[in-house]
Amino acid sequence: MKFIDEARIEVVAGDGGNGVASFCREKFRPFGGPDGGDGGRGGSIHAIADRNINTLVDYRYAKLHRAKHGENGRGADCYGKGADDIYLRMPVGTLVTDLNDGAIIADLTEHGQIALLAKGGEGGWGNIHFKSSTNRAPRQKTDGKEGERRELQLELKVLADVGLLGMPNAGKSTFIAAVSNARPKIADYPFTTLHPNLGVVRVSHEKSFVIADIPGLIEGAADGAGLGVQFLRHLQRTGLLLHIVDLAPFDTTVDPVKEAKAIVKELKKYDQTLFEKPRWLVLNKLDMVSDDEREQRVKDFVKRFGWKGPVFRISALTREGCDALVTDIYDYLATQREQEQRAQTGIAEEALGIHSIDADDPRFKLHD
Repeated sequence: MKFIDEARIEVVAGDGGNGVASFCREKFRPFGGPDGGDGGRGGSIHAIADRNINTLVDYRYAKLHRAKHGENGRGADCYGKGADDIYLRMPVGTLVTDLNDGAIIADLTEHGQIALLAKGGEGGWGNIHFKSSTNRAPRQKTDGKEGERRELQLELKVLADVGLLGMPNAGKSTFIAAVSNARPKIADYPFTTLHPNLGVVRVSHEKSFVIADIPGLIEGAADGAGLGVQFLRHLQRTGLLLHIVDLAPFDTTVDPVKEAKAIVKELKKYDQTLFEKPRWLVLNKLDMVSDDEREQRVKDFVKRFGWKGPVFRISALTREGCDALVTDIYDYLATQREQEQRAQTGIAEEALGIHSIDADDPRFKLHD
């Protein structure tokens, strides 16, 4: 299955059916009165998030989605039939944007979530609605309203807790294969990863998180070099970034510090919000460095890079240091979720006017 994370489509909702002006023509009812029915409602178009779909490839080729029109009303108080709605299944994490004004129509973040993309037109009124004591034979009717028509941009942003950053051949695919159930292509040449890979990391039976690997960046990616920054959008929903650095490149002329700074530069150029996300430094391929040189090479890199955050030393190939890194990641994510829940609870209580009670307040002391 070809991975497609971006598509443009057009959705056209159905028009409402027209109302009708009709009069009763039955034997023994010379003044039967108006009996024109209403038109049916036009079909609407909805998006529904489906976790069983992981690409937008279906919408790369099927660009036009049109709902049916509602039926016209008829005589004898017969109302027109409403058209069926259309439901477009999209991957969880799809962002739907209106191309005309840039407004966000839907952000599908949960399985089964439904969002209205284009509303069908309402049916017109028949002449039975215009009958009154002074107008017993109305000939008025209304036509159905047109359904909405929109041109939409579909953008898939995978839902992951942790994202991997790094130059091509830094060992990102080897790392995600070592710690998760993902099985990406691994080879001894750069750009083996051509599309994002997701993997579930199991810390224990009840503890897990999702990690995302994207194609490697190179200097000038923001200007279109290499695969560009087209896949960086998949890291925007993550809560933590792991900057993986090849500490023992095959080419001795390659400076790992220069490459690491280039990644940070491209990240900042792409999106300031993504640049400000929590980021940990992971020094990989330590199995390629002798025990005597490891400590000095790590200290030299951290000093020249000017890094002040967390530093982890691993070998994705031998899994050295990977278990400790995975445990620290889960603990960090669990702490962040707990803080977010507390913050949301505090906001909800403040909105409802609920205040915590101070146990030392004398007003709440028991008196004899």
